[in-house]
Amino acid sequence: MKLLVVGAGYVGLVSGACFAELGNDVVCIDRDGAKIEGLQAGKVPIYEPGLDDMISRNVAAGRLRFATQIAGLGGGDVDVVFIAVGTPPRASDQGADLSSVFAVAGELATRARGRLVVVTKSTVPVGTGDAVEKVMRSTAPNLELSVVSNPEFLREGEAIIDFMAPDRIVVGVEDDFGRQILERLYAPLRERGAALLFMGRRGAELVKYAANAFLVTKISFINEIADLCEAVDADIEEVAQGVGLDRRIGGAFLRAGPGYGGSCFPKDCAALLTTAQEQAVDLRIVESAINANRARKRVMARRVINAMGGNVRGASIAVLGLTFKAETDDMRDAPSIAIVETLRLAGAAIRVYDPQGMPQARQILGDVTFCQSALSCCEGADCIVLATEWREFLSLDLDAVARMARGRIFIDLRNLLDADRLLAAGFTVHGIGRRSRGPNREATAASSGAVVQSVDEANRATGVTNAGWRRMHAVTG
Repeated sequence: MKLLVVGAGYVGLVSGACFAELGNDVVCIDRDGAKIEGLQAGKVPIYEPGLDDMISRNVAAGRLRFATQIAGLGGGDVDVVFIAVGTPPRASDQGADLSSVFAVAGELATRARGRLVVVTKSTVPVGTGDAVEKVMRSTAPNLELSVVSNPEFLREGEAIIDFMAPDRIVVGVEDDFGRQILERLYAPLRERGAALLFMGRRGAELVKYAANAFLVTKISFINEIADLCEAVDADIEEVAQGVGLDRRIGGAFLRAGPGYGGSCFPKDCAALLTTAQEQAVDLRIVESAINANRARKRVMARRVINAMGGNVRGASIAVLGLTFKAETDDMRDAPSIAIVETLRLAGAAIRVYDPQGMPQARQILGDVTFCQSALSCCEGADCIVLATEWREFLSLDLDAVARMARGRIFIDLRNLLDADRLLAAGFTVHGIGRRSRGPNREATAASSGAVVQSVDEANRATGVTNAGWRRMHAVTG
């Protein structure tokens, strides 16, 4: 099929490349001339495992092209147009800014001839499809038009797997022609066993928001249970495993940590709350989960300060991992930002390293030392903080790290490394939802209690009450 993908950001670029991989003829459009020139020269603007190879393979095969302008949309020129532009939060109320979506819709309407199927791939609030159709019909009232909602469910770091082997494909459509086209488009994935779920357009628009809000709630819940584990001397990993084996719950997103970040969860939850408020509906659970996560990021820095006896002024602290999760270069709303800035303001000298996020981090973090490797980052450090669960850190030579470091405090905010290995290397180990372990158990236990108290204080301040590598990476989202 002939596809046009408008927007060559994360969603549009991954989707366009994957559609081409399935044998379609795809053109990705983006107004950013520098980005398009880079893509035409083989430079992919984002880090996503496997994406570079997929793009170069399909460009070479002639199935994938890039341009800055939408060409003619006469009959037969294009079978489906995907709108995959950004929908960032509005400054006024944090609802989704749909100006780019409507601008694309208006331009499509001026260029279309014959029948056109327009699919919103961008994450958009309920009712956006109705508004897109209204915009297009006001410009081209005689256009044979199908407006479809097809939300994406792509995890950063796992996006190609998620597209090519999805849990489900959700299609919101109001007419038979649009349904037939999308059914044909997704036939290769359906033949591989993917569930193709058709529903009303408004329902499809809500599915993405509801799914992300549920995952956010699950993350915030397990983080609060981790705090309780520390208070009662239980192990969160054991508790999470026992809970996750319940088929009604499942183990995904039950990895305790420093809180969620990235682009999707924060903005989608904010947009969902705005939609609910506009409809006079209370989403108290979602709101509480957001507040709990906001509080948690601030408390992570206090956890480090407490582990160092309550004062980090003049101390050297190494932070391993900066991106909001592993296998991405995305720094948006990463927990590391709040951790680094709070420790820096408390007087610590910060050294940082991330396998992929350094260029983005340089634009965000001020007055820190950027290091070329995990080992060099730990040189002279009084305390080491592991903030992102990169696979690379699993192979750290901990004896070498101990020789490079000045102090022996290791704070694993992802419970990634084997605590016994860290202890054997001479470190006092602080994890999440686990009793701290080291030479001075009484001191570390008191520190753990102080952290729990800080969590309670932060939660009260925001109105919240009741205070490994995944061991598979996907369970953290």
